[in-house]
Amino acid sequence: MNKRELGKSGMELTRIGLGAWAIGGSWAFGWGHQDDEVSIRTIHEALERGINWIDTAPVYGLGHSEEVVARALKQSDYKPWVFTKCGLVWNEKGKVSGVLKKESVRKEVEDSLRRLDLEVLDLCQIHWPNPERDIEEAFETLAALQEEQKIRFIGVSNFSVEQLKRVRKIAPVTSLQPPYSLAFPEVGEEILPYCLEQGIGIINYSPMASGLLSGKMSRERLAALPPDDWRHKSPDFQGKKLERNLALADLLGRIGSLHGCTAGEVAIAWTLLNPAVSAAIVGMRRPEQVEGVIHAGDLVLSDSDLAAIGEFLAANS
Repeated sequence: MNKRELGKSGMELTRIGLGAWAIGGSWAFGWGHQDDEVSIRTIHEALERGINWIDTAPVYGLGHSEEVVARALKQSDYKPWVFTKCGLVWNEKGKVSGVLKKESVRKEVEDSLRRLDLEVLDLCQIHWPNPERDIEEAFETLAALQEEQKIRFIGVSNFSVEQLKRVRKIAPVTSLQPPYSLAFPEVGEEILPYCLEQGIGIINYSPMASGLLSGKMSRERLAALPPDDWRHKSPDFQGKKLERNLALADLLGRIGSLHGCTAGEVAIAWTLLNPAVSAAIVGMRRPEQVEGVIHAGDLVLSDSDLAAIGEFLAANS
C-alpha cells in the first residue's frame, strides 16, 4: 500500500487510515448502536490489509471509541500509529462542550493514555478551535506534554489559516485535520495550499462525505438509519443537497466500475490527488467495509475520469 509522510514527522502513513468515530456507538453525535466485537474485527481486518494508523477521539462515544481501539490492539500483533484529540469534554449527563484550558487538556491527555493503554500518544490534535480565545493555552499545554514525552507530535483539526498562524508561534504544527471531499471541497481554496507551503501534513476527514459518496447511500437507506444517527439532523442529507450528492455518487460509481473499484474509493482517491493531503481518514465499522475502501490509496484516476468529475461539479456547483 502506498505511503506518504505526515508533514515533517517522519511517520510514513498508508494513504488511508481507520477513522473510529462510529466505533464509539451511541451518543449525541453518534452513528447509532455499534457492536464492540464487530468493531474489533473491523480494526483487525483493516490492520491485516495494511492500514498502519487509527484516528479516534475521547468524545467519540464519550470515551468508548478509545477503549475499543485499545481492546482491539491488545488482541493484535500489529502496532499502528494511534492518533487522538482533545478539547471536547462532557458532563455526567453526556452534554458535550468545548474546553481548552490547561488543566482540562492535561486531564484529557492523561485519560486518553489510560483508555488507550499507551505510554505516549503518537499525535494529539485540538479537536475544534472552541473557545477560540483559548487555542494558544491549549497548544502551549500540548507542547509541554510533548516535552514530557507524553505526546510525540501535535496537530489541530478544523482550524483556519489565521488560527494555524497563531499556534505556530508556540510550536510546530505537525498536521491539520479538515473536512475535505468532492461534496465539501472548500478547504482546497486557501487552507490546503497554506499547509502545503508550510510543510503541515493533512489528514482529511469525511472523504466520502459521511457516506454520501460511498455509492451505498439512498433516500431509502437514509430513512432506515437508526433514529440516533446524527445524519438525520444534518441539512447535507436533505433536499437538493442530498439529490446533488447522490447524483455525484452515481457518477463516481460509473468511474469506479472502469477500475474495478467502488464509488467510495473514487471519492477518496480524488482527495488524495491534492499534493497537500498526506492521507485520508476513512470510517469503517464492519469488516466487510474494509474491502470497499482499501484500494483507494492505490487508485490512479485518468484524465478522462477527472474531466467527467470536473464537468459534473461545474454544472452542479
